[in-house]
Amino acid sequence: MDKERDALGIGDLKYGEHGLIPAVVQQAGTGEVLMVAYMNAESLAKTVETGYTWFWSRSRRKYWQKGESSGHVQKVREIRYDCDADTLLITVDQEGPGACHTGERSCFYRVLEGSARDGESAAPELGAVLVGLFGVLQRRKQELPEDSYTTKLLTGPLDSLLKKIAEESGEVIMAAKDGDAGHLRYEIADLVYHLLVVMTREGLTLEDLAAELEGRSK
Repeated sequence: MDKERDALGIGDLKYGEHGLIPAVVQQAGTGEVLMVAYMNAESLAKTVETGYTWFWSRSRRKYWQKGESSGHVQKVREIRYDCDADTLLITVDQEGPGACHTGERSCFYRVLEGSARDGESAAPELGAVLVGLFGVLQRRKQELPEDSYTTKLLTGPLDSLLKKIAEESGEVIMAAKDGDAGHLRYEIADLVYHLLVVMTREGLTLEDLAAELEGRSK
């Protein structure tokens, strides 16, 4: 099958009641589902044209750009449609702390009562956690709040940060030699945090790291 020949255009999609189609928004790189909203043909066209997500508000009866007032916009990577052509999957780079108006990273931050296996929620996804933490570090770099340990690391002598990374690396080694899984996990988390800080300070992104790791995996 020639996928390019059979690809549908905006007008070929199956829009439901009131000319709307649901759009699932997903973080690029991690697969984290950020939100679900509705589009019509016009807002989808505007999304394609601008490269940022635009939706149709059913309650306000108007178009709206995600992050238009907060600055937490979504830069579109790719738009897919499902086999029935009646649902969209939009892969984005979410700017700012998150997609939810509550301040949470994802709109899906609550667990339905009684639905978790054995009464426990699933472990958080590492990719989503890294994206969220890196977003916090980016905000710290911009705002530089006083009395913040991260601010001190970002603005102080580079050698101090590098020394801290060396210290945390040593702590990881010692925890591994002790065979204490809980302690090892704690020290690895400390090391990862400081590595993300030096990435932030030196202008590297998670995408840069992902590209490097992907190259090594091949």
